[in-house]
Amino acid sequence: MSENATAEVATLSFENALKELESIVTRLERGDVPLEESIAIYERGEALKQRCDSLLKQAEERVEKIRTGPNGRAVGAEPFDAE
Repeated sequence: MSENATAEVATLSFENALKELESIVTRLERGDVPLEESIAIYERGEALKQRCDSLLKQAEERVEKIRTGPNGRAVGAEPFDAE
């Protein structure tokens, strides 16, 4: 994949990257894509998957868990702990 294509993938929103990735998977599953094109779109799919994974990790790191007090009311928040 070219540097321009890689840079372009790096600017996609999660939703756009996921939508394009789903389109690539559908095309590959149909099996009607020529071999060379299959390789190229598979490589792009890998880049899109990495972009989605990266964005999900960033979002996960920002998520906070709500803490509750003994009465069940929210008393604050703490950083999300990936388990």
